[in-house]
Amino acid sequence: TVLLKLPAGFYMAPHSHITVEQHFVLNGEYESNGKKIPEGSYQFFGEGDEHGPFKSEKGALILVIWDPIK
Repeated sequence: TVLLKLPAGFYMAPHSHITVEQHFVLNGEYESNGKKIPEGSYQFFGEGDEHGPFKSEKGALILVIWDPIK
């Protein structure tokens, strides 16, 4: 679990994880897979789901939770 601060102009290429990943947008907004994810939103990615690219024009604060590796 991390509190992730995305700076203005942030970009991350598409990727995947071996565990479930959850995002809670606490402040700001970002774009994921071409869709704007505003403050107060929740995103869920299953094991192995490719997600991204991620972009944030103005920055965002996100609580990111990964499930334990099984």
